[in-house]
Amino acid sequence: MSEKLTDALYGLGWSTVKKLPEPVAVALGQRVADLAWKRRGKGVLRLEANLARVVPGASPRRLAELSRAGMRSYLRYWMESFRLPAWSEQRVRGGFDPEGLHNLTDGLASGRGVVLALPHLANWDLAGAWVTTELGVPFTTVAERLKPESLYDRFVAYREGLGMEVLPHTGGSAFGTLARRLREGGLVCLVADRDLSASGVEVKFFGESAKMPAGPAILAARTGALLLPVTLWYDASPVMRGRVHPPIEVPSMDTSAEQAAAMTQELADVFASGIAEHPQDWHMLQRLWLADLEPRPGGAPGADDSSGTEKP
Repeated sequence: MSEKLTDALYGLGWSTVKKLPEPVAVALGQRVADLAWKRRGKGVLRLEANLARVVPGASPRRLAELSRAGMRSYLRYWMESFRLPAWSEQRVRGGFDPEGLHNLTDGLASGRGVVLALPHLANWDLAGAWVTTELGVPFTTVAERLKPESLYDRFVAYREGLGMEVLPHTGGSAFGTLARRLREGGLVCLVADRDLSASGVEVKFFGESAKMPAGPAILAARTGALLLPVTLWYDASPVMRGRVHPPIEVPSMDTSAEQAAAMTQELADVFASGIAEHPQDWHMLQRLWLADLEPRPGGAPGADDSSGTEKP
């Protein structure tokens, strides 16, 4: 029943919110965000705990301010996502303004293939829609399997409608397909600040140990593709901002595992710089650091304590 309700609520969002005038949708998102923030649920508390690492020494009042802004940013993501399928091409083109775009366009022009790796900052779906619309470049991505299956199917249909090829994170041969796309000179986009498998690489992230997926680094090293970090953020305008960072080079090391570890650490460092600049736009309402994933009495190791749905 809970899964059916979740699916029904998301279906209602996509069918109803996209019909609202933009100012009404913005105001609704802020109101929902403020109500969720005032409830002080598990997701909000986890967000504050994560932000405490990003902004060390912040007072409780400062963390509360950041978490409130964070929830507003999170709901802005959802409101935009519900409305994106109804946006005109002109609205999509005007909705994103990236810096360092030459790093992407030059990489694609070289024919080497490009891996874009992003953290959960702002709205990567909007950035993806901009790439397929403004640049006219299709790309392949991976989506976490959600429950119920019908909800996962909604997200796949939504992203395919924006021009993306979507592969399941589990239950398929995603890595092989991604590698083929890159060897053909294509574009792959991966959200890469939270490990969803048991094979993540341990990195130092804001001074503590965390695990991040090795996939972006391994794909780049094995296929010769460029690995480009991307960070995103919101400001007070309706336009999302972003930065395509310079490529992370494949280091000369003895083993592929060492290469992947070094590249993933460099990726984590770039993510950390972007998150530190815009902490309120990091939508991490889940446990991330290893210290938070240690077994607890009565709880499974690594159990997620979020009461909300992560951006898939």
